Amino acid sequence: MSNKNLADLQLESLARLPFAQLQGQTISAVLLALGSNYQADYYLPHVRERLAELGQIALSSALKNPDITATAEQPKPDYINQSVYLALSKGMTLAQLQMFCKNLEDECARERAQKSKISSKPVAIARVSMDIDILMVKLKDQANSLSNNKNKWVIVAERLPLAEHERVGLKELQKKASVKT
Repeated sequence: MSNKNLADLQLESLARLPFAQLQGQTISAVLLALGSNYQADYYLPHVRERLAELGQIALSSALKNPDITATAEQPKPDYINQSVYLALSKGMTLAQLQMFCKNLEDECARERAQKSKISSKPVAIARVSMDIDILMVKLKDQANSLSNNKNKWVIVAERLPLAEHERVGLKELQKKASVKT
């Protein structure tokens, strides 16, 4: 399976469903956003290699972006972001893929924000070795409760609006896919 099914994807016309509604669905492909602001030259290749164990991948260029949460009082390192199309060699549920991605983040020594003892707000983490976000999924063709969306791309609603680097990565992957068709 190749990323050619991305070529004609119209983002604006895709269904948008919450993760909770999608998590039990079997998926055949996914669009991921990778990000690292700490040792990206090590962690990004590691994660791409591990993702390739699940199926065929296509990659956008890696882009350097400032951390949008940085302030003058709390500067943060820039991120290296990359979009990944992954066609799974065997179907898995979205929940299974999310667990795989969280385990990958843990392999990369990902530090997670924790609630402050002073307030209920999470404490910002300046160093992020690896962040993997699931942006869109292609549901496997099957009879299910989302049958009107079967074999179609669905955006994970909580990921909207997509960040600029995610849109750029998707467009690049679409362009590469259209050249192959």
